[in-house]
Amino acid sequence: MTRLMEGAIATTVRLLVDGEYDVLESLSSDCRLTAELMKRAVDEYGRTLTTPPTDAFHNLDAVQVDGAQPPRWSIRFPLWTAEEGESDLALFMTATESSPGLWDIEIDGIYVD
Repeated sequence: MTRLMEGAIATTVRLLVDGEYDVLESLSSDCRLTAELMKRAVDEYGRTLTTPPTDAFHNLDAVQVDGAQPPRWSIRFPLWTAEEGESDLALFMTATESSPGLWDIEIDGIYVD
């Protein structure tokens, strides 16, 4: 993993925290989760998403997909809330290096883990 991938994930999480569901849907190269479904998942959780501390992005729960070209990673990122800090709600995504240092993020799901 690279700092550039961490930055792409941090941007994705920040957009989710800010409720920019339409932007996330449009940026996702293979949208598995619509803006409406993202909003529903967050609303049903019933807590207020907040931006995680910076160090949360340094130890990602990520697994490289064997043999994938271009390089691809499956990532689980715990979300943070104002009420709980690190919560049991997690963002599942796929990061693909579309060109050297440029990462595309696909949101696969938002689930209680």
